[in-house]
Amino acid sequence: MTRDFAAGNYRFIPAVFQYSSGAAAHSGFEIERVRFDRSIPLAEGFARAAKHIQAAGRPLTSFCACELRSPAAFTEAGFLAFNRHYVKTLAEWGIFDGTSNPVARSNVCPEIDPPAEPSFYAFSFTRPADGQHSTATADFVIAGGAEARGGEGSYPERIVRYRDCSAEGLKEKVAFTVAEMESRLAAFGFGWKQTTAVQAYTVHDFHPVMADELVRRGAARSGLTWHFARPPVIDLEFEMDCRRVMREVVI
Repeated sequence: MTRDFAAGNYRFIPAVFQYSSGAAAHSGFEIERVRFDRSIPLAEGFARAAKHIQAAGRPLTSFCACELRSPAAFTEAGFLAFNRHYVKTLAEWGIFDGTSNPVARSNVCPEIDPPAEPSFYAFSFTRPADGQHSTATADFVIAGGAEARGGEGSYPERIVRYRDCSAEGLKEKVAFTVAEMESRLAAFGFGWKQTTAVQAYTVHDFHPVMADELVRRGAARSGLTWHFARPPVIDLEFEMDCRRVMREVVI
């Protein structure tokens, strides 16, 4: 089930208050992804994103996805506190209404040379399609997802193969995360064949399961970018996101 966010010209997969599970542009619109040449502290990143979006003639409500970097994995309480701080700007921009958040997000923690504070890596926003690429398939961004089942309960209760980083444990974690990506893609009516980029975040060697769990399922059709980083909550070990975005720039 998806929901429209008319003010941003995109639809989204409802999830939790801090982010949606994905955003897809409305017909006649495309997504532009903007990556910073270096990580930018959160407040400055929001300010620069606003400047870029407005310079493109778009409202701030067109902000549809972001990719963040944090110093280290959070405790559950720490993650909740960070998220409550993060959504304040989205509320000011007219995006977060207090319960529903249409913005897709990834937030991971580089293992080597992490930022000193939570920072922006990239953001995405919708804009009118320029006609240079087919709009038969909508541009989309699927939010980061790790090996935690949905529903009630603490992370230790929901993490697949909790604290098990054995070969079999990692295989099950990767398989679960790939299936979660497929479920989110399917919510929009898409599959791996529509993606233009796939990213994985882990400090573990997942090469032994890559052929069966990723390549043969079609997830690596455009290659796969591995970020040597941890998911945002302690004891999560593998995260992924993916997208179909034709317009990407670095600033």
